Amino acid sequence: MASLADTKRTFHYERWRAVSNGVLETAATTFLLLIAVRWFEAGTTAKAFVASASSFGLLATPLVVSTVARLGWKTATAASRLAAAGACSFVIMAMVPVLPVFVVGSVVGLTSISSAVPLLTQIYQENYPAKRRGHLFSKTVMIRIAVAALFSEFAGRMLTHNMSSFRVLLILFAAASGFASYCLAQYPSRLLTGGGGTHPFRSLRFVRTDQDFRRILIAWMVMGFANLMMLPMRVEYLANPKYGLALGAGEIAFLVGVVPNAARLTLSPIWGRLFDRMNFFTLRAVLNFGFVVGITSFFASSNVTGLILGAVAFGVSNSGGDVAWSLWVTKFAPADRVAEYMSVHTFFTGVRGFAAPLVAFHAVNVLPLKTLGWISVGLILISIGMLIPEIRFGRPGRKADALVEEVSE
Repeated sequence: MASLADTKRTFHYERWRAVSNGVLETAATTFLLLIAVRWFEAGTTAKAFVASASSFGLLATPLVVSTVARLGWKTATAASRLAAAGACSFVIMAMVPVLPVFVVGSVVGLTSISSAVPLLTQIYQENYPAKRRGHLFSKTVMIRIAVAALFSEFAGRMLTHNMSSFRVLLILFAAASGFASYCLAQYPSRLLTGGGGTHPFRSLRFVRTDQDFRRILIAWMVMGFANLMMLPMRVEYLANPKYGLALGAGEIAFLVGVVPNAARLTLSPIWGRLFDRMNFFTLRAVLNFGFVVGITSFFASSNVTGLILGAVAFGVSNSGGDVAWSLWVTKFAPADRVAEYMSVHTFFTGVRGFAAPLVAFHAVNVLPLKTLGWISVGLILISIGMLIPEIRFGRPGRKADALVEEVSE
């Protein structure tokens, strides 16, 4: 059971860290790729690596969890050190503004930050009470979203005025990552148990031993691959003159950052409460259908109304996806195995997050972008069909209770 003091301290610093997260989110979703396209005129592979940067960290999460357990570091201490490494990377990118350093720095910087995700989920499991976990998490997400929307507007205007000011932007990303490192160092946390082992990727054993967990991962892989194919394509679609739009940096920031984040901000507390109370699989199916609406509206239209509608639909679904993606394993994993279960989930997110942009950027060389969008929609509809038979397993706590004895054997 989480103590009231630990809950309050975690929530306090999590709200401050959410400010940094909002700034860093714009780096991962908009501005690093925009800089690669507009300033460096990067090629297909370089753009794909920048778009996939966070995914490298997710791929490394089983190794990170295993290493942290083996070294005997507390989860918050490890997460703080990773954020500090990200800050250093952004500083180097600003000091040496050439494409190879920019691409490698993007990968290292975002990898350092995203690889801490399972550690944070373990902290939420330990420090937030189960009946309010989604609600408390969504409150900090609201801060992150608001900051992301405001910072997108600010940074978009700055780059529109002078694209060479991207180096200032990189310093701001470094400062945000450094502040996040400070906040994380203040969190109450414990040592990981059961994650050290002899094999760095031993947590992947749960894919084999837990059938229900495996089914969810497969459905999530299908949906996530489709969604992640189209995520960087939003910037490509709006920025690349070959698609007939060639919008300015401010307009792109508005459609990719401001509008979706405004929608996320409005709906985030509702999704947090629904996560605490609603059948998880029903929730996930509804969110997936929202992504279908968003992709269809955004890429099937070249007018402002369609683009805004698609951006709103994406933001609404993404606001629920924030909570579901970050916390769902707390409903299925034994309490002391949450970081391990989450590392499996984030590992496969990293697989699709790395592969999907590569596939997308190369596919649009041979397929119309709208065709790629329809393929993505088809895959997401398949994932919804895969979730429907699982709805009866979605009651909160059922899996975690059932697995405590089994996993401990």
